[in-house]
Amino acid sequence: MENRIALLGIIVENKEVTDRLNDILHEYADYVVGRMGIPYRERGISIISVVLDAPESAVSALSGKLGMLEGVSVKAVYSKATGTGEAQ
Repeated sequence: MENRIALLGIIVENKEVTDRLNDILHEYADYVVGRMGIPYRERGISIISVVLDAPESAVSALSGKLGMLEGVSVKAVYSKATGTGEAQ
């Protein structure tokens, strides 16, 4: 299965699930290209973006696991490019 570049947008409204969220992300560490977290203190939430280079099935599984956490919203956006990063 070919890898795709994907961006996960994650909004955490329940800080009690942070440890579990990080554990789940760690399970997919081999696919993670980069991660950025922004605490939005005025609203009491955290916003996390995670860039992945992974099969769609792995992105979907990760998104689903994170989305099942209470107070966590997740959306995935995929690049149209596929393959190994070579010029097409």
